[in-house]
Amino acid sequence: MGKPERPATISDVASLAGVSVGTASKALNGRGSMRPDTRRRVQEAAQRLSFHANAAARTLNTGRTYTVGMITTDSIGRFSIPVMLGAEDSLGAGQMSVFLCDGRDDPIREQYYLKTLLSRNVDGIIVTGRRTQARPPIAAALPVPVVYAFISSTDPEDCSVVPDEAGGARKAIEHLLATGRRRIAHITGPEHHHSAQVRATGAADTLAEAGLTLVAPPMFGEWSELWGRQAAGMLLAMGHDVDAVFCGSDQIARGVASTLGVAGRRIPEDLALIGFDNWDVMALACQPPLTSLDMDLEGLGRAAADLLLDAINGRPSPGRHTRPCRLVVRESTAIVVSQPSTAPGPLIASARPE
Repeated sequence: MGKPERPATISDVASLAGVSVGTASKALNGRGSMRPDTRRRVQEAAQRLSFHANAAARTLNTGRTYTVGMITTDSIGRFSIPVMLGAEDSLGAGQMSVFLCDGRDDPIREQYYLKTLLSRNVDGIIVTGRRTQARPPIAAALPVPVVYAFISSTDPEDCSVVPDEAGGARKAIEHLLATGRRRIAHITGPEHHHSAQVRATGAADTLAEAGLTLVAPPMFGEWSELWGRQAAGMLLAMGHDVDAVFCGSDQIARGVASTLGVAGRRIPEDLALIGFDNWDVMALACQPPLTSLDMDLEGLGRAAADLLLDAINGRPSPGRHTRPCRLVVRESTAIVVSQPSTAPGPLIASARPE
């Protein structure tokens, strides 16, 4: 019976790559300055030898655990999971792992996870959640850097990375204006919600710059398809002459599309419809497919991880960092060649499709 094969060592990798042991170590740990081809040669040698770095030894050599904690209040994961995937993309290049902890909007649970992560000597922490509204700092004078992603900290000295929701609303209105729409309504989420307020204000301000106003005050409600159906029914009942509806979320927009379809209003022929979030489950299932604003949550997660890595390496970037939203154009806002419409003149409900 033969002897088991000896696992490859860092010396074996260095020898195969034709570099020193120190250079091989730096190349595999993402440290130091070297030519890209040298780093690539070391990584290829490690792959050929099936070499796996000893995490404990690496910690002793660098004083770091190569782990990052992520604490979220987003139990469903609609926002935190894309942020985490983006963070992992950036951190994985340095062979760092992410521990995800769900605080469930419970301050006691959140502090428990914070203490647990610190006891594991994580190199840094990312705090995220399901709302962009600023929150109090998770703790004071922590021994490791903290970056807030998607949500922000009320402390201006903390590092926060957030989507530019006001800019997203501006892009939505500018797009509708560019397609010839002028009589625009806005249906959005709860009035007390930060995102609803920011998006409504951004829409109104952009219209004001063009010498226009919303056809009615912003319609605040819930972030739900049900509210979208109800609000569209109210809009129909009021009889406003509307040629576009900007919704504060894709869920709301899908509900609006459903009610308008039953009332015989054609999208985009009779009016254009645009949402926010670019949640493909909603946007692509909408009839017709929905134009929407994408907050690029994975990109936001990558940016947060990059800022955290800089802070870990002694280069913190305090303050609020905003990232632009991206307009994703689909059929719901298409420019339509003028043609006779079978729908009634003003936006008035009909008993059935005509």
